[in-house]
Parts: sequence; C-alpha cells; structure tokens
Amino acid sequence: MSRLSRLQRFFWIASGTPIEIIEKYPTEHSKYTGIGATIFFTALFAALSGGYALFFVFSGNPLGSLWALLFGVVWGLAIFNLDRYIVSSIKKTSKGLRQFYQASPRLVFAVLIAIVIARPLELKIFDKEIRARLEEKYLAAERAQIAGVQDAFMAKYGMEAGQLQRFQGEYDALSRDVDRLREELKLEVFGRSSSTTSGVPGYGTYAKNKEDVVQAKQQRLAFLAVQVIRLEEYLDSRKQAEGLNSQMMLSEGEFARKASTAGFADRNWALGELAHSGDDASRSSANAIAFITMLFIALECAPLIVKLLSDAGPSDVDVSETESRIIAQLTNTAFLSKNRIIRQYRIMGSKTGGRRRSRFLSTRQGMRL
Repeated sequence: MSRLSRLQRFFWIASGTPIEIIEKYPTEHSKYTGIGATIFFTALFAALSGGYALFFVFSGNPLGSLWALLFGVVWGLAIFNLDRYIVSSIKKTSKGLRQFYQASPRLVFAVLIAIVIARPLELKIFDKEIRARLEEKYLAAERAQIAGVQDAFMAKYGMEAGQLQRFQGEYDALSRDVDRLREELKLEVFGRSSSTTSGVPGYGTYAKNKEDVVQAKQQRLAFLAVQVIRLEEYLDSRKQAEGLNSQMMLSEGEFARKASTAGFADRNWALGELAHSGDDASRSSANAIAFITMLFIALECAPLIVKLLSDAGPSDVDVSETESRIIAQLTNTAFLSKNRIIRQYRIMGSKTGGRRRSRFLSTRQGMRL
C-alpha cells in the first residue's frame, strides 16, 4: 500500500464513516478525504493550543513541558473523537431546513470547540503585545503598592512629617535671608551706598546693627538645623521599622521577566485589554482576534456544512439502508427468538449439544411448516 493510500485511508477513518462503505463508491473518496483531513487538522490545532495553554499553567515546574505535551496530546485526541462523532451523527435522512434544525445543537457545540481552540493560539500570536501590556499593569500595581505604603506611613507619622516640613521650609528661607544680610554687611563695611546701606565706610553703628541681626538669625538657623536632623533621623528609623525603605521599584528587566512568566489568566486579561482599550491599535487587534476566531469556527464547522449542503451520496444511502436493515432484524421477534435458541445451545459447546440443537431446530421448522 502506497504512502498516499495510507494517508487517504487515515482521513477516511477520521471522517467517521466506515471504510468498507467508502471504498465501494469511488465518487465519494474525495469528499470523505477532505472531511477527514479537516477533522484531523482541527484536532492538531487543538493539541497545540491545549499544550500551549497548559504550559503557562505549569510555568516554573521542572516537568511543566512534559505535562503540557501530555495534555496537548490528550486534548487533541478528545477533540478528534468529538469531531468524528459530531460529523458521523449527522444523517442525510432529512432535507432542507429540517436537517439544519436537527444539526443546530452540533453546530453550536462545534462553535464552542472552535472558540476554545482559538484562544490559546491568539495568546501566542499576540505574545509581544501581551507582554507589553502586562509590564504596564505590573508597573502600575507596583506604584500603587508603594504609594499605599507611603500614605499609610504619612497617616501614622503625619504630625512629625509636617513639623519637619515646616522646619525645613523655615531653614531654607532663613538661609537665604542670612546670605542676603551678610552681603549687605559687607557693602556697609566697605562704604558702598545702596537702599539698605549708609554709604559710610568702616565698622560703624549700621554695620554693628546688621551684624547683630545676622548673628541672631544664625542662632535660629542652627536651632532649625538641629531640629531638622533630629526629625529626619526619627522618621528614617520609623521607615526602617515599618519596612518602607525596602519598598523599591523593580527594574525594567525584572518587569520583563515577570511578564514572560505570567500565568494563563493574566495573559488572557491582557489580550482582552488589548482588544477593548479604544485606541486605533486596540481596534486593529480586536479585528484580528475576531477574524482568527471566525477562521477556527469556519474550520470546525466546515465538515458539518459540507455534509449538510451536499446531496445524499451513495455512501449515505448505503449507511442508511444498512442501519435500517440491522434495526429491522433486531426488532423482528422471530429472528430474535431463533438467535436466542442458537446462542443457548452454543453455550453447551459439545457435539451432543450440537446434535440436540440441530434436531430441535429441525423439529421447530417442521412444526412451522
């Protein structure tokens, strides 16, 4: 058997129709090859998406890749089996809208499967954009956490912090005032005339008064410096005790590593935010996500649509007649009674039993005649 023939037979198996029936009708080969191939590739995409989704669930686990691989295989086989059942359960006994009405639950189920398959693949396609959005989220959360700790600290030590702020403000203003007065004292001693100096050179009365003012302000400045240092040391000790000094902003590399190891829920949230932010880039991403989802819906529903829209072929008629014949045999009382008698005598498994069974059947047939 050639490799192409083996592949074709595999697709026939995937289509859900018995191979013996398909082989009898060459005109049906292409149709069931296409249906089986569509079911197979849908299951393949399901395996990839399921494994990718579980990879983030077990991120950080040494056996995470192995678990993701096993789950992907199991998930792909499950979708493969479900699709085969959905397609094979559609019978061409009805026509028109009635068959669409009968197949509507299967179509709804196929749409749900397509959406489940598409989501993890969408996460992979928009991986870079999702990481950027997660970094923004983590940065905002980090800033909010630090701001919350600082607000709690200020609420607890607000009086000391306010006093430090007042002392610091007074110290800064007084320092500028002292510098200005020293400059005026220098001009007064050298006899330079201005709006604040007498213009008389030498260390006179005006110079003496200005020097007294400078010394008084310097004493106040020294007192303020001591108070500022004392309050700063106290608040620093309280920050250390409260753990505020350990609250540091993460670096860009740390945010990037955190985004790369984010779980499935965070990545799914980021994809939703990426599609519903409202800007032009988000609208473009939303359109792309919608088209990807519709593509998988079309891929999942394609075998059903093909089978619904196509006319009843020879294989469909053969399957229907075979099922009708089997049902008729099973519902035939005389046929069931005869088979039951044969089974009872076969259980004995001896030659005598075989002869008794033959004589018994001959007698019953003679009585019927």
